[in-house]
Amino acid sequence: MNRRSSIKSAILLGILGVSTLSIYKYRVLNIEVDLKRFYDYQKLIAELAECIIPKSDSPGAKEANVDQYIINVLINCTPIKEQHKFLDGLEYLETYTRDMYDKSFFKCTEKEKLDVLQYFEDRDNYNFSILNKINAKFLGQSFFNKLKRLTIEGYFSSNLGATKCLSYDYVPVNYIACKPLGLNQKSWATR
Repeated sequence: MNRRSSIKSAILLGILGVSTLSIYKYRVLNIEVDLKRFYDYQKLIAELAECIIPKSDSPGAKEANVDQYIINVLINCTPIKEQHKFLDGLEYLETYTRDMYDKSFFKCTEKEKLDVLQYFEDRDNYNFSILNKINAKFLGQSFFNKLKRLTIEGYFSSNLGATKCLSYDYVPVNYIACKPLGLNQKSWATR
């Protein structure tokens, strides 16, 4: 009889601990975010976006002011849970970089920066795409996936990205549903 009551007590304590942690995590993730914190990380966001879309023969993400786009979307169009996840991801990125290389992300070499980004991509994605979809549905988009998506959206919707990186027809004359690309032609921005 004593063994049964101790097993019941252990199960009850386990359930109580898990539920308390869940309630605490729910409360923490639903507290309003200090929106000024995004501007504190603006240089880091710009550097991360530049690592994703670097300057080559076309302008990079820094030139297209993608960091301003990312911050604007995070402040105005992102749920509170994902704002918390993004800020936590930025903080963890700084901590991880300092632990691995004993320097800030800005002072890392290009290879080290790419290694850090590869670590976060591997950490935020599962091998099975269905698990990624379930995770995004219930927990929101992960830090690195949101960063990549916003970087690409911000870059290709900017003036520099649409005109310098893509083929841009300022005034398209007529609609052509399927037009093949010419030799060495860039993808269309307006078609």
